[in-house]
Amino acid sequence: MFNSLSATLIIFMATTGAAFSAGQENGVKIQFAFNATTVVGLLDESAAANEFLAQLPMTVKLEDYGSTEKIAWLPAKLRQADPGASLTPRRGDIAYYAPWGNLAIFREDFRQSSGLIKLGRVVEGLKSLDQPGTATVTISRYVE
Repeated sequence: MFNSLSATLIIFMATTGAAFSAGQENGVKIQFAFNATTVVGLLDESAAANEFLAQLPMTVKLEDYGSTEKIAWLPAKLRQADPGASLTPRRGDIAYYAPWGNLAIFREDFRQSSGLIKLGRVVEGLKSLDQPGTATVTISRYVE
């Protein structure tokens, strides 16, 4: 009895641990390159994120929108984005604002916003986006 219970516990721990590890690796890494700086993001697995990924690479103007976020206008609106969605963005979130068709990277936490769809999050270099001003940014798949 002890052996079967131990074996079951070990199998449970191994499978849940593997699922947790795999969950952390899900998604596609992208990079924002500007002014000799690279910011790395990890896209979620969603229809909107996949549609955004299909537009890459792209070069856009990343500009301040208040002190809370940096925004960029995409070459084409995302058709897979649910305009009825809403999100309470956190610092580092990469999102799409469906009503306007723009990309947003949040530098600060913000209130719940209708029409905002999370695409992913910044995983490296977020402090580089804290600088005020506008920059020409090339967004592409991450290259190690």
